[in-house]
Amino acid sequence: MVFGTTENRMASSIDSTKPATGSATTSSVRDNFALAKAEINELMRATEDIVTAAGTADALTADFVTNVVLTEGVTICIKAASANTSATPTLNVDGTGAKTIVKDSGAVLGAGDIAGSRHRLIFKYDASNSVWILINPAVTVLTVGASLYPVGSIYTNAAVATNPATLLGFGTWVAFGAGRVLVGLDGSNTLFDTVEETGGSADSPAVSSTTGSHALTIAEMPSHNHPGAPGALNYLSGGNPNFTWGGGGLGGKYGIDAQGGGAGHTHGITFDGTDANYQPFITVYMWKRTA
Repeated sequence: MVFGTTENRMASSIDSTKPATGSATTSSVRDNFALAKAEINELMRATEDIVTAAGTADALTADFVTNVVLTEGVTICIKAASANTSATPTLNVDGTGAKTIVKDSGAVLGAGDIAGSRHRLIFKYDASNSVWILINPAVTVLTVGASLYPVGSIYTNAAVATNPATLLGFGTWVAFGAGRVLVGLDGSNTLFDTVEETGGSADSPAVSSTTGSHALTIAEMPSHNHPGAPGALNYLSGGNPNFTWGGGGLGGKYGIDAQGGGAGHTHGITFDGTDANYQPFITVYMWKRTA
């Protein structure tokens, strides 16, 4: 901590006009000496007078040589004895009463924000809220990881199937998205306008029964042919022929069959399941943090 910065510079209460020239009084000199002593004591506590916390991990106590007066912004430094486990540990300085320890934002502490015996803790007193502000909470893998993966986040791993709670050391995780790919939410499309909405199918035969299926129009049908199908000219077993053929062993009646190649007709499509409708993909382990 640098006390020369604007943020941490102490505002002095010493009155430079006392004593006035030629009219020094014992009381004015004494007042300024008292103020100077108080400011020097505060600086010493913040920079040199470091005491080791007593009490417990979540109910710290500290005893300074010169008692601390709880005023707005007073700064102290304490060496921790052990790591906190509570979100609301307390600190009692020189018998002034147990005050809750919070972060600079006012948020509660996380387990391990007081890291342990080698952690030197810098506190500022917030008189308006009667709390001690921990200026330098520990930065650990757990605190950073929990920030990077808030509740609702998706974790992926392409090597091991171990639950992230074991790998990362925090959170509650459940397996997520088995056999599915992720799609960004699109509020303008009813297929994708809700978080964790599912749809679609891996195989083509089931497409017609899934949400968002689409019947192909004639213009969308791919080019195809029908090997061995009857031509436009067919033998007619009955009805009115267009003409008859009586020679060359081809006797009979012939005409344009209603199901001939040039007439309107319907094609059935048989799918044997050996093809699929997959996009390019790669498989990974996916987990969702729920708590």
